[in-house]
Amino acid sequence: MSLQLQVEASLKPFNSFGVDVRARLFAQAHNDDDVREALRYSAEHQLPLLVIGGGSNLLLTGDVQALVLRMASRGLRVLVDDGERVVVEAEAGEVWHDFVLWTLAQGFAGLENLSLIPGTVGAAPMQNIGAYGVEIKDVFAGLTALDRQSGELRDFTLAECDFGYRDSLFKQHPGRWLILRVRFALSRAASLHLEYGPVRQRLIEQGVDLPSASDVSRAISSIRSEKLPDPAVLGNAGSFFKNPVVSSVLAAELKLAYPNLIGYPQADGQVKLAAGWLIEAAGWKGFRDADAGVHRLQSLVLVNYGAATGLQLLALAQRIQADIAQRFAVQLEMEPNVY
Repeated sequence: MSLQLQVEASLKPFNSFGVDVRARLFAQAHNDDDVREALRYSAEHQLPLLVIGGGSNLLLTGDVQALVLRMASRGLRVLVDDGERVVVEAEAGEVWHDFVLWTLAQGFAGLENLSLIPGTVGAAPMQNIGAYGVEIKDVFAGLTALDRQSGELRDFTLAECDFGYRDSLFKQHPGRWLILRVRFALSRAASLHLEYGPVRQRLIEQGVDLPSASDVSRAISSIRSEKLPDPAVLGNAGSFFKNPVVSSVLAAELKLAYPNLIGYPQADGQVKLAAGWLIEAAGWKGFRDADAGVHRLQSLVLVNYGAATGLQLLALAQRIQADIAQRFAVQLEMEPNVY
């Protein structure tokens, strides 16, 4: 068997919270054959299979009694290039930000607003990652996934992925599909999205009057670096809670009570509230209980100050959820997958 299995392996290096738990078995998949081998081993030994990418959307609450398979496949390809439109394909194990930088270096625009998001390419469609006005669905050109039930490969179109806000078919059916490679439709002529948040202001501060896609990437990277802690320094999984979508009636009531409430009207008449604003308004920003805490600069980020367990971080998240529900009648949903 070419798949290298490790027994009782520490998962601390493979989750961005830095939670120190162990996997009963651990392996890394560098190609499709490794993936199929892991599936066969899992079935033959009646052992659950947990597939991970960069571990940046993961909260581990205890030792994992499974074969943990880390997607480590690499490869970048240009499939279509007509001089204007470009389709590129990346293997699931590619580091997301490195992939974004590679596309920009080739002169391809479209992913610049998604700069510095942690994780891997294969994990990106799972929750339709998004930032600063752009989501995966806006640049998606297809993906190839392995059906864990039948062992067959299937190519998915945009419509078939059922993308939503931090959601997709693959998140709705966990354990069914294993994403192997993803394709993106990019362009040599940049159509920049500068109106979300402080992007335009940051470009002005940097003295950029006519920004390129790379300029936008650098601006967004600098903004994210200021707001979000580096997981290599302070364990975290980025934004821990989704921005809740509520009825226009509730949003109006909250706006009367809290004039500074931040909300974004949606096409369906509902309003998306800023979860970070709610958490900060409730007084959680900078809160710490032992080594589990809320980041002092960004209330959406839960952090591990060193020795927090997954259960301690989960307990803190649940306390915040209960408090926000009581204060604002708003239910916060966690972004990370909890195991």
